[in-house]
Amino acid sequence: MQKQIHTAAVWPNPQKDIGLRVTRDAIAVLAGCGTTPILPQSMREALGAKLPIQTVFVPDDALFGGCDCAIVLGGDGSVIKVASACADAKIPVLGINLGRVGYLAEVEQDELFLLSRLCRGEYRVERRMMLSASVLRDGREIFTMPYALNEAVISNGAITHMVELAVTCDGQAVTQFHADGVIAATPTGSTAYSMSAGGPIIDPALDCFCLTPVCAHSLSARPMLLSADCTLEIQNICQREDNTYLTVDGAANFKLLFGDVVRIRRSAAETRMIRFHENSFFSVLNRKMQ
Repeated sequence: MQKQIHTAAVWPNPQKDIGLRVTRDAIAVLAGCGTTPILPQSMREALGAKLPIQTVFVPDDALFGGCDCAIVLGGDGSVIKVASACADAKIPVLGINLGRVGYLAEVEQDELFLLSRLCRGEYRVERRMMLSASVLRDGREIFTMPYALNEAVISNGAITHMVELAVTCDGQAVTQFHADGVIAATPTGSTAYSMSAGGPIIDPALDCFCLTPVCAHSLSARPMLLSADCTLEIQNICQREDNTYLTVDGAANFKLLFGDVVRIRRSAAETRMIRFHENSFFSVLNRKMQ
């Protein structure tokens, strides 16, 4: 048994939840079992007036403060988008799948009744490691992203030229990649871009980094698993191109110059995922892949 959920921040997705029907149904289930739904103020007009009297609206930037959990409607991208805010607020997140696959979502649209278990503490919490990514230029940190649930990607952006990258781990040379890019993924991110690029599927209970080259111009370039306790550094050594970028969790984007170093470490925070089902990671993976 976990602590009872008295207040739940609800993050709607009007692009995927047309007419916000699923959002209204989720609010009704939460209110009906004694959990107060908290919504962003920007969604008040779209949701209309016919909501349970327990519904509370707050400023968008205060949505996750003081809540017991966050409920995110959408696909994996929606969960990843709010993972940093939830990690910072130290609250668990529950995904309601409105996407195509939804590895991170726990509840499907026809399973909204499961939300009533929150107020009774009938759920479990799964902890997922996150990574932090920063950029060093001439030894000085000029960019940082402290929380990322999935991955950090170094690539040539929209231009399909290869980049050259030198990788070190705790100061020791590991390899060089001549490729379209390289992905540094968490175990959670192993089922995303890394998997599409030929990387391994990793049990999210493990703590490690997965380094996956993208379309490497070498027969010897292979994905690597590295300790989550190491400091991973990837240096841009490509002199002929000036459009190399670091992208973190598909959102934060930073242009890299020759000689810039991307430093990747385990984040001080973690994402806590609410789970109802007793299905294993691999049974969910097989079901979603079908």
